[in-house]
Amino acid sequence: MDDTQDSRIRSLDARSLRGLAHPLRMQLLNVLRRNGPATASQLAAKLGESSGATSYHLRQLAAHGFVEDVPEHGKGRERWWKAVHKGVRFDDALLKDRDPEVRGAADLFLHEVANQHTREVATWLGGNDDWSESWRRASDMSDWTLRLTPELADELVHKMHDLVESYRAQAPEDGTPDVEQVRVHTHVLPVRTE
Repeated sequence: MDDTQDSRIRSLDARSLRGLAHPLRMQLLNVLRRNGPATASQLAAKLGESSGATSYHLRQLAAHGFVEDVPEHGKGRERWWKAVHKGVRFDDALLKDRDPEVRGAADLFLHEVANQHTREVATWLGGNDDWSESWRRASDMSDWTLRLTPELADELVHKMHDLVESYRAQAPEDGTPDVEQVRVHTHVLPVRTE
C-alpha cells in the first residue's frame, strides 16, 4: 500500500512540522497512537511530566490537527484526547526549506524519531526477561551492510514498507491469545567508507 494515498497518514508541511517538532509533543502523540485515548493527567503520569505541561502540548497538537477531543470518553470536566492519524510522512524538502526555523524543526523532528527508536530498543533490552520465551525468540536486532545505488536503496525501502504493510492486513482478531503490539524500525542509511 502506498502511504501517500492513505488518508490515515498525514504529510507534514512547514506549519504542521513546527507544531509537532517538540520532544514532549512527539511522545504524547506516540502514546496516543499506540495506547488509544487518554487524559492529560494519564499521559502526564505515564511520561513523568506535569499535567499542566501535557495539557498545554495536547492543545498545541490539537491546534495543528494531530489530536482531537473524544467527548464520549469524558466524565464531567475530564477531557480525553485521541490521535487523528496513524502516522506522518516526512518530506526531505523540509530539511532544505528557505526558512531556518523550518529547517531547525525538521532536524529536531528527525533526531526525536531516532531518540524514540533508541528508547524503544533500550526498553526492550532492559525488560526482555519479562516476556515469554516465544516473544524473545521472535524479536530481532539485525543489521546488514549492502552496496547499492540510490535507486536500489529506494526500491529496498519500498519493498520493506510493502512487506510490513502486508502483515497489518493479517492482524489477528481482538481476543486472540498472545497478541501484542510490535514495533518495527527500519533504517536505510548510506555510510562513508575510508
